[in-house]
Amino acid sequence: MSADHNIFQELKSYGQKSDADMPLFATALALAHLAHPGRSMSSYYHHMHKMCQLVAQRFEKLIDSNAADTAETRIAALKYVLHDQQGYCGNQEFYNDLRNADMIEVIDRRKGLPVALAILVIEVANAQGWSIQGLNFPWHFIVRIDHNGQRVIFDPFHEFKILNAVDLRQIIKAKQGAEAELHAHYFDPVSAREIVLRLQNNIKFRLIEREEYAAALNCVEQMKCFAPHEYRLLLDESVLRARLGQVEEAINCARDYYDHATNPQDKYDAELLLRTLENSFLK
Repeated sequence: MSADHNIFQELKSYGQKSDADMPLFATALALAHLAHPGRSMSSYYHHMHKMCQLVAQRFEKLIDSNAADTAETRIAALKYVLHDQQGYCGNQEFYNDLRNADMIEVIDRRKGLPVALAILVIEVANAQGWSIQGLNFPWHFIVRIDHNGQRVIFDPFHEFKILNAVDLRQIIKAKQGAEAELHAHYFDPVSAREIVLRLQNNIKFRLIEREEYAAALNCVEQMKCFAPHEYRLLLDESVLRARLGQVEEAINCARDYYDHATNPQDKYDAELLLRTLENSFLK
């Protein structure tokens, strides 16, 4: 039995778990393991365990030094260990490097995408029993700590900067234009499954940009393992199979997508795709 088979089985086992029970770091690390066959994962789990211990020690030291137990103090403990001690930072210079979304590479190189760094932060904070959430914020993944009525949003990609409404509005306007505004649903918490999907989508989109369609399809297959009920992956699979000349398989995926879609716009998109694929198949 191949190592890849075992990893796929591990990912499928995570796919059977509820959103609340799916392990965030373990799922992201298993996906990275597929790109690094034969690599031992024990050192990466040990590294995570060590960071959890160091954050606990740093937080205790801050409290012993008369710091108040606030959300900001908890963020300070996280920043001290992950950024100041361990050197984790956002890779702004080479943002589109695929290694920025590979958790093994992120740990080895101490740099990555916003969502990759957030996975480490969330895992460490959860180990302390702190209330922390990744948010449904578009374009740039950010994190929120809730404590004693406080809700503080911060950015692990930019040295754990605490973000206020002006900062958040600037991010949106920079991406969507001067007329763009914040919406309440941008601050909805997202599940571990949604976070890992967002991580993998970075890889998928970059592979598609490079026209590496077989690799992008493989990425989608991996995503289906831990997110078997994410029906929108069927649309990705359909389009990619069509690009690879697998038109009959693409039609089947598009039909499945149409059957699972509940949103009228999704159904309309599926119908258009089906019509295009069927016309192509009949020629």
